Amino acid sequence: MATVCFVGHTPITNLRLRRLSCSSSANDNKKRETQTPQLLKIAVSGITELLRIFSSSSKDQRLDTGIYTQKDQPLVCGIDDIIVILQSDYENAYFLTGNFTSSIYAEDCSFEDPTITFRGKDLYARNLKLLVPFFDCPSLSLQQIEKVVSTDKSFVLATWKLRTYLKLPWRPLISIEGNTVYDLDDDFKIARHAESWNVSALEAVGQIFTPST
Repeated sequence: MATVCFVGHTPITNLRLRRLSCSSSANDNKKRETQTPQLLKIAVSGITELLRIFSSSSKDQRLDTGIYTQKDQPLVCGIDDIIVILQSDYENAYFLTGNFTSSIYAEDCSFEDPTITFRGKDLYARNLKLLVPFFDCPSLSLQQIEKVVSTDKSFVLATWKLRTYLKLPWRPLISIEGNTVYDLDDDFKIARHAESWNVSALEAVGQIFTPST
């Protein structure tokens, strides 16, 4: 049986409710994955690849790996250390700044969200670097972070709110609430970084083309 531990201000009395919420979020994530049109996933992958190609030809967009590692090999002895590091990365709004502790991720870590799936922490860092210049007045708020430990699996679950305008002529607003599951391997490296959102992939992409009011 899994042991669920909470970090933050959620009362212990909410334990049962949170377990149900975690289960519901996982089920909702699976439903959204199956409902995401394959054509949309291909389009998102294609746009990302085009951005990468154009970026690689620009000296101003070269990858500086130093940006993505806050500390060289921070000491990690267990899942609690991972939580402390992730909390620091959320304080740095790593989704929106690209400033994350890459050393806690496995080299071939799987990154997933409702629109795209790929492997490799270096590729994740490059994808973030492509997107960061387009963010205007970004904010990332960590709502809750918790650990789940069992005999066969350990992971961290973070709940967050993201809000940013995009530097496009119509200045669209991107507003998403979501969860990220961080699956850990036997060496306490993050082997899987999987996001689920409160909107579908189609709705999320639709926000990009909706002018802000």
